[in-house]
Amino acid sequence: MAQEKDINPIMKQVLELGPTLVFFLLYLRMRDNTYNMGGTDYSGFIVATILFVPILLIAMCALWYLTGKLSRMQIFTAFMVIFFGGLTAYFNDERFFKMKTTLVYGFFAVILSIGLVQGKSYLAFVLSDALPMAQEGWMILTRRLTMMFAALAVGNEIVWRTMSTDAWVKIETFGFPILLFAFLWSQFAMLQKHMDLED
Repeated sequence: MAQEKDINPIMKQVLELGPTLVFFLLYLRMRDNTYNMGGTDYSGFIVATILFVPILLIAMCALWYLTGKLSRMQIFTAFMVIFFGGLTAYFNDERFFKMKTTLVYGFFAVILSIGLVQGKSYLAFVLSDALPMAQEGWMILTRRLTMMFAALAVGNEIVWRTMSTDAWVKIETFGFPILLFAFLWSQFAMLQKHMDLED
């Protein structure tokens, strides 16, 4: 397995978060327009989605080139964006791209749940090298994060089915990530006693 290369942390964040912000800006620019391509009219949201796919792929290729590594989560998320972005364009239906978020969060909840049933923490398998923590702490965090992912999946379903596209784009771009970050930060703060900070 290739060794991960050092990269400027700011550049890493730009490559990881930049495509989503670019999608948001494209949507703001295009949302009130209709575009005719190949004799079919597409909304600004769908065109922004179509443009988002190559932008994400370019960012991921750059990240892989600079670091020599992509996480399984990044690869899975990229696959889901490409697949549901393709369905959105093919069927000219924005609901496919909106459902993608539900399936991504739901998938993570299911995978973590499978580990819990087996008495394992898949989080520990992925993150233990970066964050030394006792097994009990990993199991607690895994249970809580499983519930959080499930709640986000349900939340996305409620948002896209009951609110405007404008509201969904803003919540998808900022709301869900901020909620997840705040949740993880609070959990790490509460689980300090389980962490081995000597290393």
